[in-house]
Amino acid sequence: GADAMSLQRGVHKAVAAVIEELKKLAKSVDAKDKKATQTVATIAGNNDPEIGGILADALVQVGKDGVITVEEGRQVSTSVELVEGMQFDRGYLSPHFVTDQDEQTCELENCRILIYEEKITTAKVLVPLLEKISKARVPLLIIAEDIEGEALATLVVNKLRGIINVAAVKAPGYGDRRKAMLGDIAVLTGGKAIFKDLGIKLENVAMSDLGVAKKINIDAENTTIVKGAGAKDEIEGRAAQIRAEIAVTDSEYDREKLQERLAKLAGGVAQINVGAATETAMKERKDLIEDALAATRAALEEGIVPGGGVALLRCSGAIEKLGLTGDEAYGAKIIQNVLDIPLRYIASNAGLDGSVVANNVRKQKSKTHGYDALNDKYGDMFDAGIVDPCKVTRSALQNAASVACLLLTTDSIIVEEPKKEEDSHHDHHHDGGMGGMGGMGGMGGMGGMPGMDMGM
Repeated sequence: GADAMSLQRGVHKAVAAVIEELKKLAKSVDAKDKKATQTVATIAGNNDPEIGGILADALVQVGKDGVITVEEGRQVSTSVELVEGMQFDRGYLSPHFVTDQDEQTCELENCRILIYEEKITTAKVLVPLLEKISKARVPLLIIAEDIEGEALATLVVNKLRGIINVAAVKAPGYGDRRKAMLGDIAVLTGGKAIFKDLGIKLENVAMSDLGVAKKINIDAENTTIVKGAGAKDEIEGRAAQIRAEIAVTDSEYDREKLQERLAKLAGGVAQINVGAATETAMKERKDLIEDALAATRAALEEGIVPGGGVALLRCSGAIEKLGLTGDEAYGAKIIQNVLDIPLRYIASNAGLDGSVVANNVRKQKSKTHGYDALNDKYGDMFDAGIVDPCKVTRSALQNAASVACLLLTTDSIIVEEPKKEEDSHHDHHHDGGMGGMGGMGGMGGMGGMPGMDMGM
């Protein structure tokens, strides 16, 4: 038998060669090129031209690095709306802040925002503000350098008890850049950034010092603020100030960071309001649009390659050029033998002989020519609008090879023993079966956490 480690090295070398060839085949896509973006988005959206058009509109408005949110709309039709907003790369500090268990996100509507420069570690400094929030019955987002220890525990317990709807995230950036970004958030939301040099104590913060946003969405990695209550002229003034800083800075790094701030402040958020006739259709369409958006972003990131299985098939020659020998050559051959499988499956599903179609495609002189199964003809994949995101094709190959190599070099694996199917005539309920759930009553113990509700 072949040496497993040599086979693994051969597989890795072949995959690396294929990826390099994929990059050469890839064609870059500009987010402002609506036609190309729409083609990619349509394919990603299950060949739905409406989804392609909607995503193309959104991407043209905010660019490839812009923020796009997908929300459940109130109309039957789906629309795109450009709203003032900002996203920064900080997620919730505790999973207990999650409001949507399926998506693992926290959504706060008509929310107040505390923008605080320092760390918050003790609960007593938060108590006065939390009491005001509780009386006002509004959600609260706390943005600070960090919230930890007793302070975080207090927020979590009061959230779980339903006393206040609250979430906390770390402030974006570091040092002076963090201070500037907190100032941007304050301007966007019409609030006041509580900096230590202002001399304002946290326990003295008034409701009028808080920012306001129509909606805030937080996941494990990002926070998105939508429709802040900041005055338009103040936002424009802040943007003009950043542009002036960009014009005078000599540092390329500083210029890049200032441009990021400007994009976040002035770029806005494209909000896709998904429409459908029923709730079930709404959720299904929302999921489809979110998947299509992810695939479209991948295409903008690394470009597009000919679809229909053509890209991988065209990379086969790169493996032959490696000139590997021995067991490494066997490993590379394994990869080479599977590169035409996507194309063969597509042809087979169209009722043709996959091997014959694959050989016909190999004979085509152009590397972008392949088989169009929908129209049953051979032609240029780019011209036919049959494309795949390079990133998706690359990731699929890398992930498959990684799992195969893991299994190849593993001595033994533990698997769950498959359950034998019981006779359908047997009673599966065993006196109701679900009676054991009565033990859930123990959850009532949540009430026994004295002193943490701050007396509210």
